[in-house]
Amino acid sequence: MSKEIFAAIEQIEKTKGIPQEVLKEAVEAALLSAYRKNFRSSHKGVSVTLNPQDGTIKVFARKTVVDKLRDSVTEILEEEAKRLGFDAQVGDVVEIEVTPQDFGRIAAQTAKQVIIQRIKEAERDLIYEEFVEREGEIITGIISKREGNNVIVDLGKTDALLPFSEQTSTENYRIGERMKFYIVEVKKTSKGSRIVLSRTHPGLVRRLFELEVPEVHDGLVDIRAIAREPGVRSKVIVESRSDNVDPVGSCIGNRGSRVKNITDELRGEKIDIIKWSNDPRALIAESLSPARVIRVELDEETNTARVFVPEDQVSLAIGKDGQNARLTARVTGWRIDINREENGGQKENTD
Repeated sequence: MSKEIFAAIEQIEKTKGIPQEVLKEAVEAALLSAYRKNFRSSHKGVSVTLNPQDGTIKVFARKTVVDKLRDSVTEILEEEAKRLGFDAQVGDVVEIEVTPQDFGRIAAQTAKQVIIQRIKEAERDLIYEEFVEREGEIITGIISKREGNNVIVDLGKTDALLPFSEQTSTENYRIGERMKFYIVEVKKTSKGSRIVLSRTHPGLVRRLFELEVPEVHDGLVDIRAIAREPGVRSKVIVESRSDNVDPVGSCIGNRGSRVKNITDELRGEKIDIIKWSNDPRALIAESLSPARVIRVELDEETNTARVFVPEDQVSLAIGKDGQNARLTARVTGWRIDINREENGGQKENTD
């Protein structure tokens, strides 16, 4: 039966990728526990050893060599130790084999249980190690099922959770639909890895640009900031690291092909691509696109930008429900105060 245990351990290493030594140590620990339970041994100096070379399972007990026996469990007489082949003197510690005759049957049952459990644990560990390194990355999954307001996503090797708080209100998550997700968090739990996904995180937009725009992936174009209202609109500020690369043109692509692919993946979410400027006034004016800005006045004490636009551009600058001004404030870091240029620069909206 011990040969079958070793064969199983070897097979598991090949098929599951679990090192033999890891399984061997787990089985030895379980066999030691089984030995103490079944043979009522409280001796702390007991160990169990699996020997792959000869296919044996043996139990050893550490005993102190004495000239007068007081405790047969933890001590051995000097002459007995010498008879067993040990070159030992009083005070030395030797390891004596104490394998019970019936230990093989117990070992087989215990090893089977441990191996099954260890396989499950190792598979969980492998999944955790794989996905924990991918936190903050993008992954493709298939909508598997719904659990209340949450969505379960099949990632192939394991399932992940798309909580209601990470879902976009404009999207329908249909069973069987393939989508890209942002990995927000990976945690190890008693039941395995808990992988939390998002469709609302700004990082999803960033990763999609890295996938679709080689210049972003290669670092020639840097994404400086992203502000997003998921499913509706995003503003993305980009900067070129090379004089020969147009950051906005690179992100838009030929006939808008690159940004269209990103918009399609985000189910129609509009994306404004803004060229970075060291001048906050120019950056704010550009970020308020498609509105035309006449001038921008900065109040650094209150971190407020007073933006003046033509009267017919006020609604466009503010945007529906204040969205354009709100996203501009978030992406630039300035409070945006929209004003009409006519009628003495009358103030129209503050965000």
